[in-house]
Amino acid sequence: MRMLEPAAIRPPFGRYAHGVEVPAGWRMVMTSGQLGLGVDDVAPISVRGQARLCFANCAAILAEAGMGPRDVIRINAFVTDRSHFAGYMAARDEWLAGVERLPASTLVIVSGFTRPEFLVEVEVTAAAP
Repeated sequence: MRMLEPAAIRPPFGRYAHGVEVPAGWRMVMTSGQLGLGVDDVAPISVRGQARLCFANCAAILAEAGMGPRDVIRINAFVTDRSHFAGYMAARDEWLAGVERLPASTLVIVSGFTRPEFLVEVEVTAAAP
């Protein structure tokens, strides 16, 4: 895989790539959107805490396919308020620590989720040989 970073457009705002090229024939995994919810059905109060759980849940799904954060080619995330950007991005950057080939990434503000305490949702797409 390789990051696509054309010189003709503005560099990314953070630790992500504008695009990622995946070689033909690689296996792909797409997760459903993961909420910041533990197995105890409790969501942390902070967006950063919820985002950490979102990424931990994504990691568990990827592990089922023998993949991890280094295999992620795209992250789609949704937060309920612009003020949640910093907490979400801190958790995302922690999860990507040590990853050299960064994924494409999108963050969108939404009006809400299925329960009022949910502040963030994350889904990932990954690819591996």
